[in-house]
Amino acid sequence: MEFNHIPVLLEECIDGLNIKQDGIYVDGTMGGAGHSLKIVEKLCCNGKLIGIDRDNEALNVAKQKLSTYNNVTYIHGNHDDIQKILEQLKINEVDGILLDLGVSSYQIDERKRGFSYMKNSTLDMRMDQTQTLDAKEIVNTYKEEELSRIIYEYGEEKFSRQIAKEICKQRKKGVISTTFELVDIIKQALPYIDKNAGHPAKRTFQAIRIEVNDEIRPLYETVIKSIQALNEKGRLCIITFHSLEDRAVKLAYQKASRKMYLSKGFTILCMWCKIIWKSNK
Repeated sequence: MEFNHIPVLLEECIDGLNIKQDGIYVDGTMGGAGHSLKIVEKLCCNGKLIGIDRDNEALNVAKQKLSTYNNVTYIHGNHDDIQKILEQLKINEVDGILLDLGVSSYQIDERKRGFSYMKNSTLDMRMDQTQTLDAKEIVNTYKEEELSRIIYEYGEEKFSRQIAKEICKQRKKGVISTTFELVDIIKQALPYIDKNAGHPAKRTFQAIRIEVNDEIRPLYETVIKSIQALNEKGRLCIITFHSLEDRAVKLAYQKASRKMYLSKGFTILCMWCKIIWKSNK
């Protein structure tokens, strides 16, 4: 399947990064290089781009798309480890960092990845195909209480207890292996289906995906580490897509605005799906 990545808030992020031709920038969620391409186009020969992604398929696409540029470093890794990655590259500070959080449209659309409740596939949902924990293991091995907690906290699903109970009931009959099996179980668990609330499995699938990829727990510290990695007047741009991400990012920004990261002043621009932090030391 072709990796067609349409970058979200492209111009806003590029403007927010305020790219310098000789600067060092990090795209912590490189994906199909939609944002990365615009960043590297604005760099001259002395400028550098570091592209990080957990998905090797995405990195391979990015390498092809940016093949004419020799100032890009590709890292198969997690943006949560940004400080460690920069240390390994012997880079102390950078001029800008971009994080486009959540799952990509390619990962959802690609049937074999098992992210979508609209396509039947083996339960997977791993952004990083080299990790062992997948959705199938969570659905079939987590205790009912833990499943309920995850579905409630990460999916904000009010029927989390009923869904968790039904999952545990059905898996006693046999392993739950596919996305459609899970969808059917979720539908059976709901006391009613609100046709105006979207697909009945949407929130549960989101919750399981977040658990598989540990998307929320380290996010607060990731933002703090990213801020610490910026040089003077560096920029951090973060795109969020749901309230859990938004909350973690804003909490980190609030801490940063009160602590030593800012000595003379600061500017914070917060919008749904766009958060820009500007260091102004």
